[in-house]
Amino acid sequence: MYKTPLKHYMYGSFFLGLAVLIPQFFHMAGVAGTIFLPMHIPVMLAGMLVCPMIGLYVGIFAPVISYLLTGMPPVSPPIMPLMIVELGAYGFMSGLLYRILKKNVYVSLIISMVAGRMALAAAAFAAMQFFGFKLSPIIYVKGAVVTGLPGIVMQLVLVPTLVVLVRKGVEYARSADSSGTTE
Repeated sequence: MYKTPLKHYMYGSFFLGLAVLIPQFFHMAGVAGTIFLPMHIPVMLAGMLVCPMIGLYVGIFAPVISYLLTGMPPVSPPIMPLMIVELGAYGFMSGLLYRILKKNVYVSLIISMVAGRMALAAAAFAAMQFFGFKLSPIIYVKGAVVTGLPGIVMQLVLVPTLVVLVRKGVEYARSADSSGTTE
């Protein structure tokens, strides 16, 4: 059985901190998180740069910790529970596709975004069926996509750029000797 190394949890805690902190800057600027989706970016980065399980953990715990510290996202209407499912899917799928299956960063990102929205639809359907919430999963997801278009564009630009820059930085650091010169 594969054990996740301790350093992965440490990196995960960094991304978890970012996933809680970054949305606060958007709220302070008066911009709704539903538009720019700032919590999504660190979750996808955790999956792609660390591993699928850490991406999953960051996706699950980020909305919960954010709620406990700030009251956002709200529990009811069922925003936080749906975000837990959606972000968990983003984090896991981005890591699975990019780190395990070795897909291109853009392919991994786009498939992860679709998988996250499908998980959101399934969670909205479950909330409707089991908890009596009056929401149509298709309308809910469509509204989330339309409202979040600026955030989706931001993800398509920032996530691949950051993944490439971090990976190149890691490769450069590994190739440098103690004097700072490369081989």
